Amino acid sequence: MGLFPSMFVFVILRFSLCRAAVEAVESIRQFESIRDGISSLVSQDGSFELGFFTPGSSNNRYLGIWYKNIPVQTVVWVANRCNPINDSSGLLTINDTGNLVLLGQNKTVVWSTISLKQARKPLVQLLDNGNLVLRDEIEKNSENYLWQGFDYPTDTNLSGMKMGWDLRRNLTRRLSAWKSFDDPCDGDFTYGIELNVQLHTYPEAIIRKGSAKFYRTGAWNGISFGGTPDLRPNPLFDYGFVYNDDEVYYTYTLKNKSVVSRIVMNQTTSVRQRLVWIETERIWKPYNSVPRDQCDDYGLCGANGNCIITENPVCQCLKGFKPKSQGSWNGMDWSDGCVRNTPLSCQEKEKDGFIKFSGLKPPDAEHSWVNKTMNLGECRAKCLNNCSCMAYTNSDIRGQGSGCVIWFGNLLDIRVFSSGGQDLYIRMPASEIAKARADRKVKRAVIIVSIVVGVVCGMIIFCLYNHRRRHINANTERNVTISRNESEEEDLELPLFRLPTVSTATNNFSAYNKLGEGGFGPVYKGILEGGQEIAVKRLSMWSGQGVNEFKNEVKLIAKLQHRNLVKLLGYCIEGEEKMLVYEYMPNRGLDSFIFDQKQGKLLEWSTRFQIVRGIARGLQYLHHDSRLRIIHRDLKASNVLLDKEMNPKISDFGLARTFGGDQIEANTNRVVGTYGYMAPEYAFEGLFSIKSDVFSFGILLLEIISGKRSRGYYYENQGLTLIGHAWTLMKDGKTFELIDKYLRVSYDNIDEILRCIHVGLLCVQQSPIDRPNMSSVIFMLSGESVLPQPKPPGYFMETDLWEGDRFSSNKLLPSWTCDTSITVVEPR
Repeated sequence: MGLFPSMFVFVILRFSLCRAAVEAVESIRQFESIRDGISSLVSQDGSFELGFFTPGSSNNRYLGIWYKNIPVQTVVWVANRCNPINDSSGLLTINDTGNLVLLGQNKTVVWSTISLKQARKPLVQLLDNGNLVLRDEIEKNSENYLWQGFDYPTDTNLSGMKMGWDLRRNLTRRLSAWKSFDDPCDGDFTYGIELNVQLHTYPEAIIRKGSAKFYRTGAWNGISFGGTPDLRPNPLFDYGFVYNDDEVYYTYTLKNKSVVSRIVMNQTTSVRQRLVWIETERIWKPYNSVPRDQCDDYGLCGANGNCIITENPVCQCLKGFKPKSQGSWNGMDWSDGCVRNTPLSCQEKEKDGFIKFSGLKPPDAEHSWVNKTMNLGECRAKCLNNCSCMAYTNSDIRGQGSGCVIWFGNLLDIRVFSSGGQDLYIRMPASEIAKARADRKVKRAVIIVSIVVGVVCGMIIFCLYNHRRRHINANTERNVTISRNESEEEDLELPLFRLPTVSTATNNFSAYNKLGEGGFGPVYKGILEGGQEIAVKRLSMWSGQGVNEFKNEVKLIAKLQHRNLVKLLGYCIEGEEKMLVYEYMPNRGLDSFIFDQKQGKLLEWSTRFQIVRGIARGLQYLHHDSRLRIIHRDLKASNVLLDKEMNPKISDFGLARTFGGDQIEANTNRVVGTYGYMAPEYAFEGLFSIKSDVFSFGILLLEIISGKRSRGYYYENQGLTLIGHAWTLMKDGKTFELIDKYLRVSYDNIDEILRCIHVGLLCVQQSPIDRPNMSSVIFMLSGESVLPQPKPPGYFMETDLWEGDRFSSNKLLPSWTCDTSITVVEPR
């Protein structure tokens, strides 16, 4: 009886030991699997991968972490960045002390971790945010890491990573650029938070080139860094700054997990960039970067200088200062900086005071002192009682402001911002303060006089206006009735959006929100307060022809209601800004699918045929069913937008023209549109009609089927255009060869595809009379009629585009390489 309990305990103990051994083996196997880079350790959500890699043209091997699902390998962390493995060896394992160890040739230690304490049951994980962590599996707190890669960043700052100091552990987290594309070792450029704990200096982020300061963000003011007032709430990421007795760091978190974004130090471009991965373009696109301009160059204007990017030259002395060396200053050498016009009276403190400067990037905080509990009045007194104190301000500008920061000695690296920036109170002698007061009195007097003059002028104008209005009203009955078109020009009949509303929705028209750019300006994605997604077309200020086209587009689309036309939600006219607010199309332009190898695979024939018929229905509505007959004049792949169900919607009516009654044709002195889609009679003679749009539709139909662009198309050495090549293939009985290779997999739809090619060639015939109208096109696409044989198309050969007197006399450019809407003045 006594033997059985002992045996039972022995069995349990043996089972526990076996289980521990198995788990230990599995832990080691986890790392053996990445030996020689055959396999890798992958985060749970599949976002990141750990393994061996060889950068660029180098023969060295490194252990690193990269994005797993991005085709362009983007390494975000490197373990042995300055100690590469020179052969095919490499083993990552856990040693007896519970640390990660990277072994090279002959089991030499290439790299290892130093954990805070030894784990009883070490566990290594690659987290979903890209952080490689070592922890004790027995610990219940999953974030109680013994070691983590985020404490030792390389050139990349990822979401959730802390950039700055852990004061308890005396640990500094900073970025350092790769030395080159082939070498991940530390380059010249580093980026991190700098402060002196003993001297209580104001912490700020600084980029250094070697040991020299290269760029300074300015200190954190409670809202943003003082040198980056453009850092503000946005749809991409949240951010924050922690400053207490234990830690000082900056961090950010992405709002949407589907967005891939990172901050990286770049040795080649000498900038710190935030990049966003754009899947449709398969590129890393810059969201913002610093330094931004000349005034961001550290210390450009020297001591007590002030950089104003809108001035020429950009460097000015602060008010109350003058160039230390006038000759050097005039020669654009500002390194000596500025000195005071009048020395301070430090021994007679009551004679000194402070002048407030607004909208500044505060000076370099290397020689500063900060106290987070003092108010502004106490801060002023503190500064005034110290002869070395030259300036002060609030350390936190939120609300009414709080905290105190003061600067000693010369003020360095100041710049002016047109919007944002901070107040800075700079110490001045009594004489300068008196001048400032006198200047304020003069300015106040000028403002008062201006207001009085303005009021008087306003009253005069108001009286004249009322007199004029009464005169007009009295003669209304004698005036000729205003035509319908003229009255409609100003009656836009759409909601008017205020500029601040549109600006907020598009994150101040940020590059990240930019969807693309057309002939009249860029288009941005936006989100209104209620969550509605919009697309904002912002008319470029330098687009001279754009103002009329803008009004034209508002008038036209406001009255158009069709499922295959993009819906205009409103407009904005404020100052020089003119914008159109559309419904947002999540799949963007048709061109991003049919001309892209990856996206093209996703566009099956059934979807393409649905798009073709939708475009045709939209054009039929414009030509025949709307109240006014409308000629689009710029139909092309990029002007067909796709909603989330891939339904097509014709957009961009800036070049459209209306016909009244039975009018079917017109001419113009301004040939507008896009080379590659223009009908011959329009490009050469300025004649346009509904058949001009039919020609553009035919081009678009052939592009959708072939996956090839019409503009710039060149078939081998025969000089054929896309439509010339299609017509030749049809004559030779080889029409099948025109079909996109991704559409040839199924023979069930071949007859339908060949019929569409036939219809496309009917639409691009040389003479407008021979082309069908859109009602006939829809009927022919349905397969219910016998198709006539097409005649030779316009632009059969590339040389057809520029040969002949007509082309040279019209001074049209002989080019099909531009996809931007153009306007050419035609002498007639």
